[in-house]
Amino acid sequence: MSEFTISRRTVLAGSAFLLASTALPTIGLAQTPRKGGRLVVAADSEPRNLNPAIVASNGVFFISSKVVETLAEASFDGKDGLDPRLALSWEGAADGLSVTFKLRDGVKWHDGKPFTSADVAFSALQIWKPLQNLGRTVFKDLEAVDTPDELTAVFKFAKPTPFQLIRNALPALSSVVPKHIYETGKIEENPATNAPIGTGPFKFAEHKPGEYYRLEKNADYWVKDEPYLDEIIYQVLPDRTSAASALEAEEIQLAAFSAVPLADLDRISKLPGLKVITKGYEGLTYQLVVEINHRRKELADLKVRQAIAHAIDKDFVVKTVFLGYATTATGPVPKNDPQFYTADVPTYAFDVAKANALLDEAGYSKGDDGKRFSLKLLPAPYFNETKQFGDYLRQALAAIGIDAQLINNDSAAHIKAVYTDHAFDLAVGPPVFRGDPAISTTILVQSGIPDGVPFSNQGGYKSDELDALIAKASETLDTAARTELYKAFQKKVAEDLPLINVAEWSFISVVRDTVGNIANNPRWAVSNWADTYLAG
Repeated sequence: MSEFTISRRTVLAGSAFLLASTALPTIGLAQTPRKGGRLVVAADSEPRNLNPAIVASNGVFFISSKVVETLAEASFDGKDGLDPRLALSWEGAADGLSVTFKLRDGVKWHDGKPFTSADVAFSALQIWKPLQNLGRTVFKDLEAVDTPDELTAVFKFAKPTPFQLIRNALPALSSVVPKHIYETGKIEENPATNAPIGTGPFKFAEHKPGEYYRLEKNADYWVKDEPYLDEIIYQVLPDRTSAASALEAEEIQLAAFSAVPLADLDRISKLPGLKVITKGYEGLTYQLVVEINHRRKELADLKVRQAIAHAIDKDFVVKTVFLGYATTATGPVPKNDPQFYTADVPTYAFDVAKANALLDEAGYSKGDDGKRFSLKLLPAPYFNETKQFGDYLRQALAAIGIDAQLINNDSAAHIKAVYTDHAFDLAVGPPVFRGDPAISTTILVQSGIPDGVPFSNQGGYKSDELDALIAKASETLDTAARTELYKAFQKKVAEDLPLINVAEWSFISVVRDTVGNIANNPRWAVSNWADTYLAG
């Protein structure tokens, strides 16, 4: 396969370059799948860590889920919303102290060595529990993984752990990596962290910074006749406005995660050969939040946090920033989650006068220049919407006398500033709700999270009451009781405002109609794409 040589500059300049292997006629999706071909995808960032066992985030999964597989994947039709991957079955003990996984036979790592239960045990005990940003919470009570044979792994927990939680965590938190690659030396510094080795349908081939990632077909994949594609190219396009023109010029075939700006969707949906698809993100609800550094004296005051909440016009944000492709939020669990969500929480209506009054009560009067105090505001760079909301929030805060100084960083600098150095006062974050508050939500407000864990509570907030709720829910086996605990959790978060939930949204894909088998599971963009094909 020839080297992929298109540069970011070429795409941004809108050149007439067209890949020979993607210059297909504009035909419908109801075509016969064919083997082969190169799928070119827009990528708006370059993760500094490509090991999904360490960093469970969609930016990492988008690339690495095709290389490194999980024990199970989300499904529209499977039992409990799951399909088997590296595990064929999973069964929880009645006492909540163990879960038994039966593993798939005949699976090989990309270097040819066999996949076994030893790899699962190593991944769980040496990576998910101590290192993974979300797994260190979900698997905190995991004390051992027994491997009675090469195809059985029995997770043993020191405290009762809800089987529902472990089951819900499998798609996002159970990426298995090879023990023989990682067992020597420091895991975080292993070369495979940025050139992953897995069992998936594609092998990691190369990364040219600022240009592209390239994955190539795994000819020995455990599913017969898959994958269909020969290659996947992730073309680095940090300027999202270029994605639409690249699609129109057939320089790329897929823009996922709303890489095409919302403002372009109506126009592009009318173009021949392009499809706008909203399906395939049901398991990935994003939450627009204002992260708060409670180390700042002003922000440690609840009245100040309440004032900021009242200064935000959520309806305006949904209509103007998201163009209606979102809904307002009431708390840390999204409205589209039927099991855990409750609307019975304190709310903060848009009210500038009340916000100003709260700040006056807190003792922060306006100076002669109309300013009360200044804050550093860091919008997450991952999406146009988070950056646009940062601009809006600066203006909203100015209306109540808070001078917000915008600091825009790239992805790596933002993560370091917010989650390691705590060099922020307010940050705009887009955490993901993954079907269970314990998987990706409680970590946003729980205290005691070590420095440097991305997408976690690094604002210094601490509440013994909230920590106790989180701990109790994590070991409550009864589903109904667990649900009630998480409703109490939502109420406490809304009362105390360790962060401010603003909106909830999902994503949109724009794809050429030559691409088949897309959006066929609730986490499609971050699944393995083994059955994705180019029509022929």
